[in-house]
Amino acid sequence: MITIQNLNFSYSKSRPLFLQMDLTLKQGHIYGLLGKNGAGKSTLLKNIAGLVYPVSGMVEVLGHNPTRREPSLLREISFIPEEFYLPAVKSEQFLKANAGFYPNFDREHFYRLIKEFEIPVEQKLAEMSYGQKKKYIISFGLASNTKIIIMDEPTNGLDIPSKAQFRKIMASAITDDRCVIISTHQVRDLDNLIDAVILLDEHKVALNAPVNLITDKLCFKKMKELSFDVLHAEEALGGFNVILPNTLAEDSKLDLELLFNAVLQQKEKITNLIKVDEYVRPV
Repeated sequence: MITIQNLNFSYSKSRPLFLQMDLTLKQGHIYGLLGKNGAGKSTLLKNIAGLVYPVSGMVEVLGHNPTRREPSLLREISFIPEEFYLPAVKSEQFLKANAGFYPNFDREHFYRLIKEFEIPVEQKLAEMSYGQKKKYIISFGLASNTKIIIMDEPTNGLDIPSKAQFRKIMASAITDDRCVIISTHQVRDLDNLIDAVILLDEHKVALNAPVNLITDKLCFKKMKELSFDVLHAEEALGGFNVILPNTLAEDSKLDLELLFNAVLQQKEKITNLIKVDEYVRPV
């Protein structure tokens, strides 16, 4: 669905952002895109959407080159940026001006989402709070029924109830022919939502693996005392949160924050245990 090969990108010659980056994203998944500030999360999303152009390399989305900005591709991409502008018009005027760009836009689904998010549709969009605006643009993006949904920091500006609503809505948004990519630095907001993890570090993709492969190979638990086989540990109340090789095939819940820190500090030790090419997904 999305293939990136040998991607080189920089905003200035002296500071490359991506160097020979490779990445493949498949349909039927919700990917969580993680990385330190400045690692290039937003820029990667913009490369996929055709909003910035690579220095060299190949980006292919649904068989298209996104830099060509072909309408046949753009109508299949919903891009929800972190920073956005909504005009001083009411919802119906906004829909009349924008929904037509998406042939599969579902008005009924849009208004169901608006109701779920408790957005005041009679108010002009520009007069809404930032959180209401964010929920409005998320609703519009999901109702567009595109094959690719790209979200950059979608939970920024949302209160705790709205974040819970967001996770509920996104859990029902994935279909077999859709690819969802969510970039965030608030990793706890993606708990129980994503089914694959992408982690950027040192100008490349440090990790791209399904959650079930990660928990097959690694065990996440809390220990009072550290054992010799601990791969990564962080102090916690009453002991340590740790990652160990899952030699006993234990069931454990992925701790995204712990995994993120572990990969950044001990990349090879962690990623060598997660061999995507050798993994056979259980039936």
